[in-house]
Amino acid sequence: MTSNLVGLLLAAGRGTRFGSDKLLHPLPDGTPLAVAAARTLQAACPRCVAVLRPEQTGLAECLTREGLAVVFSPEARAGMGHSLAAGVATTPEAAGWLVTLADMPFLRVDTVQAVMQALAGGAALAAPVCAGRRGHPVGFAARWRDELQGLTGDEGARALLGRHRALIVGIETDDAGVLRDVDVREDLGG
Repeated sequence: MTSNLVGLLLAAGRGTRFGSDKLLHPLPDGTPLAVAAARTLQAACPRCVAVLRPEQTGLAECLTREGLAVVFSPEARAGMGHSLAAGVATTPEAAGWLVTLADMPFLRVDTVQAVMQALAGGAALAAPVCAGRRGHPVGFAARWRDELQGLTGDEGARALLGRHRALIVGIETDDAGVLRDVDVREDLGG
């Protein structure tokens, strides 16, 4: 079943607090932030799709070179819910989705693999838990297809996860990267 799972890299956010295009910002090793996140996702999930805004052509080129399929979603400007819906809509045959954010380059591959394995093992929903807090990536089984495709706004799948909290398989981890996104330049340090 793992071959029927699709990794979704949500990369359509504006990142205005960062002060420049954070997703193309180089990490200390020179790798663009979103490329680092994409590589981690790809190491765990053989088929990956990135969702971007139409004007993100430079990022699209980078991610395509990395082997990701790219989907442009004009509605993504209105929020993460639209991005997630677009990614699911373009992969209707998937047995599930492993959803990660392009501004989270510090995830470990083994953590992403653990979430994917939980999905492959039959979990309806799965997510890592670090220090008592649920993080990313989040895994969704195919049974959520219709709900995911109907998402709008900037809340993403937060409401869906809240309503079905009891179904989430939590994977305990010491990977602090599951909670660490980059919103401002200071988030790149330590």
